[in-house]
Amino acid sequence: MATIFANPDFDPEVSAKELKQSMKGLGADEAAIIKVLVSHDKRQRLEIESMYKTLYGKSLIDDLRAELGGNFEHTVIALMTPLNTFLARELSKAIKGAGTDEGTLIEIIMTKNNEEIQILKEVYKEETGRELEDDIVNDTSGHFRRLLVSQLNGKREDYDVEPDRAEDDAKKIYEGGQGLSGTEESAFYSVLCLRSYRQLRYTFEKYRDIAGCSIEDAITSETSGTLREGLLAIVKYIKDYELYFAERLYNSMKGAGTDDVTLSRIIVTHSEDDLATIAQVFAETYGQSLVDCITADCSGDYCRLLIAIIGNLD
Repeated sequence: MATIFANPDFDPEVSAKELKQSMKGLGADEAAIIKVLVSHDKRQRLEIESMYKTLYGKSLIDDLRAELGGNFEHTVIALMTPLNTFLARELSKAIKGAGTDEGTLIEIIMTKNNEEIQILKEVYKEETGRELEDDIVNDTSGHFRRLLVSQLNGKREDYDVEPDRAEDDAKKIYEGGQGLSGTEESAFYSVLCLRSYRQLRYTFEKYRDIAGCSIEDAITSETSGTLREGLLAIVKYIKDYELYFAERLYNSMKGAGTDDVTLSRIIVTHSEDDLATIAQVFAETYGQSLVDCITADCSGDYCRLLIAIIGNLD
């Protein structure tokens, strides 16, 4: 379930004027900006942006950037950016920044269906002038690169569950030394990146019957580094996608320092889809609410914006 919904009393002119008023004078009225943004869905926010330019002959995004800063600015701009444009830019930063951010590549690429992959590749080309697959090939290596390229091919099947095929795939993975190392790793990738999610869930059950351990245990024992992280990510997502994102949120706030880029990205990109459900799974899994964790880990207007996006779920 979502946490941000379309405003039934939507008036883009009123909202554009409210945003303009919030940026008058010395310093911005961050509370007013938060109120406008979280009370409208993405489509309405983009209409507000268009109306703002019509009324004032200026870019709302440029004005917001000029008035805001830090993590608060990053999250506000994320809310004002079309979803696939935002994700394409996040991928570009993950690839071309100081060192590859493998976690972001895994989170965005490995959790997309065929249609989403195709759209993401098209938008990435529009944003960067480059092919996403070329950038991935140039910036990653080894089995991890092969895993990402297989997923980017966007050829996942969409058939009903075939029990015999699931058992054959499970045997193929097991008999190839779990299919995770040595000469048979490509067989594992082909199963993981080609079969439908429904089929894979059944295959994972068959694998446990044959091997006497979970597919996650096999991945953990047979692989390491980014390859292990990527394989576990797609398995976790296939089995329980809300738990996967709850874990990503938890890890972004775990230990010293906060991974604010991951934290804000997941909250913004899921706010109109399944953020309420993810927050519920988070609380059930970790024994504390997502709002409480954010309050303890973040501060200021940035913290208030994240909590406003999540809403009152207690």
